[in-house]
Amino acid sequence: MFVDRVIVKLKAGNGGNGIVSFRREAHVPLGGPNGGDGGNGGSIIFEVDTNKSTLLDLRYNKKIIAKNGENGKSKKMHGASGEDIIIKVPQGTIIKDATTHDMIADLTKVDQRAIVCKGGKGGRGNYHFASGKDNAPEYAEQGTLGESKEVEIELKLLADVGLVGFPSVGKSTLLSVVSKARPEIAEYHFTTLVPNLGVVQVENRSFVMADLPGLIEGASEGKGLGIEFLKHVERCRVLVHVVDMGANDGRDPLEDYRIINEELANYHPKLATRPQIVVANKMDLDDAKANLERFKKAYPDVEVFETMTIIHEGIDKLLYKCIELLDKTPVFDLNDEKEKEERVVYKFEAKKPEFTISNLGNGQYRVNGDKVVRLFYATDFDDEKQMMNFGLTLKKMGVDDALRKAGAKDGDVILIEDYRLEFVES
Repeated sequence: MFVDRVIVKLKAGNGGNGIVSFRREAHVPLGGPNGGDGGNGGSIIFEVDTNKSTLLDLRYNKKIIAKNGENGKSKKMHGASGEDIIIKVPQGTIIKDATTHDMIADLTKVDQRAIVCKGGKGGRGNYHFASGKDNAPEYAEQGTLGESKEVEIELKLLADVGLVGFPSVGKSTLLSVVSKARPEIAEYHFTTLVPNLGVVQVENRSFVMADLPGLIEGASEGKGLGIEFLKHVERCRVLVHVVDMGANDGRDPLEDYRIINEELANYHPKLATRPQIVVANKMDLDDAKANLERFKKAYPDVEVFETMTIIHEGIDKLLYKCIELLDKTPVFDLNDEKEKEERVVYKFEAKKPEFTISNLGNGQYRVNGDKVVRLFYATDFDDEKQMMNFGLTLKKMGVDDALRKAGAKDGDVILIEDYRLEFVES
């Protein structure tokens, strides 16, 4: 089964907590703090595996969770870090945030890796907090949370040459002739339902050719296989446009050619400028010569390669043309889809505030901000000293003053994540 798109929830491991511990040994008075650090949480890493050609392994894994780091131990011993989860994916896999659709990783190179969800950092043990003022600290840090994301994982085939055209024009037959690939071929009106890849050898050169599912009019709007097909064309450096010049299915080859190019341009304007080789296939049929003459009159500047793939005629010239175009066509960057209009050398970006205050009404206020949330999860609220330290840090950040300006009064409820605090005027 060919699977080229899945949505998965990922959760990296949380960092382990640092601990409070003191050295207690005979004949060693005032041994001091020796609480160890918590281990880091496991990360979720995606890695290219050239032995894979589909995302089938991920289809039934709707949620992937990495292990948490262990808590620290006495004698300054670190807790064990959570084991990373490495997910093997085919070359050409794109990972996007399922909510914002921002690209997280584009895995196009052999053995390429990307950390998609980073594990939480382990908390520090109490020996880190020893100082001249407090040489026996009775508090330690909590580990931070691991990242959590819902991601869209999509496979866009990594092929040098892509075969495009209407269904049943001979694309699968062409691929089977020039490579060892064996796509399904039928004598009736039929289209390939999944892309097929084959390695084409031309003397001492080789390239990857993809037989892509047949297009129909309106494919760029999602009709037929629609977008499921077109997304695989994006990475192809050269397109081989196969036209049934014999009009075996009663269609007009000129109209077929126009419709396919129109659908490519509608899906993405850059596909219309992609190097394209036109193949006039099925030249052994009765109407083929007359249709070819009409085609050349309508498109005098288009070079046409006449083939009869079923008997392997006209193949060599086509393959040498593919090599010629590949030599001068660079790899296309999928990240520049919008032409990167914002490509400015100097761009002012306002500094994000450390926190925000939201008045929820009824004497309730919510405090948000990355730094506040990190501090919140690193604090053990069962420990009085840590609670005091948490409050003092917020005060130094200016949270107290901001709450007063927002209208907070003594006794009002302050919400941070799922924790309720009482605002006290000092």
